[in-house]
Amino acid sequence: MPRPSGPARLSLLYAVVFTEIGIAMPFMPLWLDALGLDAAVIGVLLALPIATRIAATAPLMSLLDRGLGPRRMILAGSLVLSLTYALMPGAAGIGWPLLAVLIVLNAVAGSPLVPCIDYLTLAAVRRDSRLAYSRIRMAGSIAFLLANLAGGFLLSALGGKLAVPLLLTGLALGAAVVAWRSRSVTGLPHSEAGAGRPKLPASLWLCIGAAAAIQASHGAIYGFGSIYWTSAGIPAAWVGSLWAVGVLSEIVLFAAMPTLPAAWRSPVRLLSLGAAAAILRAVGMFLIGDRLAALVPLQCLHGLTFGATQLGAMAAVSAYAPDGARGRAQGTLSAVNASIAVVATLVSGFAYRAGGPLAFLLMAPLAAAGLGLALASRHPAGVRTDTNRQP
Repeated sequence: MPRPSGPARLSLLYAVVFTEIGIAMPFMPLWLDALGLDAAVIGVLLALPIATRIAATAPLMSLLDRGLGPRRMILAGSLVLSLTYALMPGAAGIGWPLLAVLIVLNAVAGSPLVPCIDYLTLAAVRRDSRLAYSRIRMAGSIAFLLANLAGGFLLSALGGKLAVPLLLTGLALGAAVVAWRSRSVTGLPHSEAGAGRPKLPASLWLCIGAAAAIQASHGAIYGFGSIYWTSAGIPAAWVGSLWAVGVLSEIVLFAAMPTLPAAWRSPVRLLSLGAAAAILRAVGMFLIGDRLAALVPLQCLHGLTFGATQLGAMAAVSAYAPDGARGRAQGTLSAVNASIAVVATLVSGFAYRAGGPLAFLLMAPLAAAGLGLALASRHPAGVRTDTNRQP
């Protein structure tokens, strides 16, 4: 049997890492609650990974520009993830401060995984213009959706307080095995990651700011969408389906992106499209976000608000990041995304408590700021999502 190709390995890496994320994101809070921890302690434990990723991602990704192989970082990070997940039940029995230490170490190990795979994927696309970042990245979205759908049933079958960390330990080990076996996946040649510390150009900083603002505008719907929908009488089964609609729309966009004209795959076009959709979604959630018939098309906009924004950000990194700073650019994008998202989520909490759906409307100015930054980053047309070469 022939060995899987580089793109197939990258798709598999996305799949295993996003499966772990798709389990950890919805079910780790439930596991912490099952431990009987105080709500305030749970809040601290959930905030720790976000703060850690803000601080750790950019410095770790900068190591790629100094010659550290991204595959090795994925392998090491996955092994540390598996170890920390495995130790969490015992640490919880000793006390939550020790659990907090493991959560921080876990977040440090996990912070560079997706940026490293993005880095490798962009490098592969630059070498072979027949490849498309969106088609490879799509595997992660599919895996995330399947993990969301199947996770509850699987964890119910496993049962007990060990189920979540045990499953996550296995998934992290699986990611380590895939990384270890992916020798066909390589980053940029050493000659392109030369000495020195080149500056990130203004056009890239503007695109990073635009992408971060647009992605942060999801803060209200991520944090309070489900709560608002159920309070409006929408059945819980439909709430899950609405989130699935959003991820499916993202998958459709990723699959269709390579067929679009090159002009529509430029950073400014994609980021502007994502921003415009985010503004429409925010206003729609404020005005008619309690009506099921309206929520289906509003959730379909997720394909643009998240998907087009993600593709635009990757297009910007591929097109504008100088050689020798691509790892730092990838890490900076992730860190800025997390930083603004934290602020937006906190603001959403206060706004939702004070004015309910007003929290969704407050995300519109954030998306509008992203639109302004995207337009300010205008660059000669024709930059493609899947390569930094101009046609």
